[in-house]
Amino acid sequence: MKMRDAGLFALVAALLVLTGMMQSWNLALQILNMGLISAIMALGVNLQWGFAGLFNVGVMGFVALGGLAVALTAMPPVGDAWRAGGLGVFSALIVAAVAITLAVVIWRKRLPARGWLVAAVLLVGFILYRELFDPARDAIEAVNPALQGNLGGLGLPVLFSWPVGGLLAAGAAWLIGKTALGLRSDYLAIATLGIAEIILAVMKNEDWLARGVKNVIGVPSPLPTAVELQENAGFAARFADPITASTIGVKLGYAVLFAVVLIALIVLMQLALKSPWGRMVRAIRDNETAAEAMGKDVTRRHLQIFILGSAICGLAGAMMTTLDGQLVPGTYQPLRFTFLIWVMVIVGGSGNNFGAVLGGMLIWFLWVQVEPVGAWLIGALTSGLPEGAFKDHLMDSAAYMRLFTMGLVMLLVLRFSPRGLIPER
Repeated sequence: MKMRDAGLFALVAALLVLTGMMQSWNLALQILNMGLISAIMALGVNLQWGFAGLFNVGVMGFVALGGLAVALTAMPPVGDAWRAGGLGVFSALIVAAVAITLAVVIWRKRLPARGWLVAAVLLVGFILYRELFDPARDAIEAVNPALQGNLGGLGLPVLFSWPVGGLLAAGAAWLIGKTALGLRSDYLAIATLGIAEIILAVMKNEDWLARGVKNVIGVPSPLPTAVELQENAGFAARFADPITASTIGVKLGYAVLFAVVLIALIVLMQLALKSPWGRMVRAIRDNETAAEAMGKDVTRRHLQIFILGSAICGLAGAMMTTLDGQLVPGTYQPLRFTFLIWVMVIVGGSGNNFGAVLGGMLIWFLWVQVEPVGAWLIGALTSGLPEGAFKDHLMDSAAYMRLFTMGLVMLLVLRFSPRGLIPER
């Protein structure tokens, strides 16, 4: 890493320290934790775009699947719901899987009138699926709907849900990649965005799965909670303000966990980048026709990269849900989980892992701090204006400083450093 690159990371660290000194250390650690998670998401997108040139704008869907994995893995099972309709739901899912598999087999066998046969198989499978699924779903959602109304999870330690989130996102990426990676870059973007919206729609509407828009709350923590620390007599005796100390201690613990995951990913991705596999992937990115002429399986490599990048996004989604302590499907918005991650990759430096990490940390810091700083700045500039609708309108516009700043940062970086702050070597 060059001195200039180290200086940029030192600048981000200085901004976090200034935040802690001038505002609060709780806020600084909160920004640090989400910055680390954002950096991991940026690494996943950078793997797809920077290494292979795959234009995936469905990041939100894979992050949401990571969050769903936490609810399905770490939350305790709801015994009454399983007894009411668990068997019916899984029977319906098995029927659906068998019908789809049979339809694919018939289509590949090139049988006479295969189109009609596939349609008949799918129609019969759909009818059987609905006959089994609908009553089971209604029975599950009727079990204590105010607090449960779902099957719950497996009750495993929450850290197990992190790799599960990556695997769930990787499985979805395999299904998507088998059908969409043959499309051109612009059509691939449209397909991935549409599929991400489908994933989110399922999470919002299927209450039996993870309570839908009722949200899953009380996600277990891998660390002692702030309340548990405060109730610990030994911990409380060490600090004059045990409440603040406990919240800072929990956030420091999460920062260590997230930093370990981030460092491990950087090491693995740097090794992959410098390996023959990494050189081949970048050669495919630069000239697919030449790579195919040399006998490289371009589609297979694209599928590998797409799965790996999506798995990293799913891992980050599971980490974020663990940090929040709840799963809220309504918060998964393309503005935050797709557009913002792409800004991080572009600003940091596409094709450079350290650039993606820098972009994730810096852009998240700006995203959090711009709105309050903008409100203070507008308040200072309008302090001489009389009270009224015009001044209120200007103050209300502070919320839009985030979008303005993101656009301004992108324009400045693309103008003065088109390949990002830490470009690909």
